Amino acid sequence: MRPFLLLFLLFPVLELFVFVKVSGAIGFFPALLLIIAGSMLGVLVLRVAGLATALRARESLNRGELPAQTMLEGLMMALAGGLLILPGFISDVLGLVLLLPFTRKLLAGKMRQRAEEAAIRQRAFADDLQPRGGPAPRQPLGREGDVIEGEFEHRDNK
Repeated sequence: MRPFLLLFLLFPVLELFVFVKVSGAIGFFPALLLIIAGSMLGVLVLRVAGLATALRARESLNRGELPAQTMLEGLMMALAGGLLILPGFISDVLGLVLLLPFTRKLLAGKMRQRAEEAAIRQRAFADDLQPRGGPAPRQPLGREGDVIEGEFEHRDNK
C-alpha cells in the first residue's frame, strides 16, 4: 500500500520535472502541443480499442474459444489510452509502449498466467475446506433439484 501512495505522490512531481526539462529543450509551446496531441491520441485509442476488442471477442466466441487473451489485450489497450490521456511525457511513453503489439501480448500472457495460478491455488484451498466423509451439505430451500412443471395464466382484475 505504501509504495502505491508514494508513487501516487511522486508521479505528478516527476511528470512536471520532465515537462520542464522537455520544454527547456524544445520550447514551452511545442512541449504543450505534444502533451495535447498525446491526449487526443489517447481518446482515439480508447474509442477504437473498445470496438475492436468487442469484435475480436465475438469472433473468438463464434469459433468456440474463450476470449480471455483478447479481453486482456483489450484491457491493455484501454490502459494505454488512459495513460496517453494523462498529461505528461512519462505516462505518454508508457502508453505508447503498451500500444505495441509485442508488449501487449507479453503483458496479457503474464496476467493470464498469474490469474490461472491464482485460480488453481484457490481451488486447492477450497478443496481443503470441503468436509470429508460425512453427509453432503444440504442445499438451500428451492435448490434441491426438484422441478415442478405446470402452466400459469396471469389475469388482471379490472
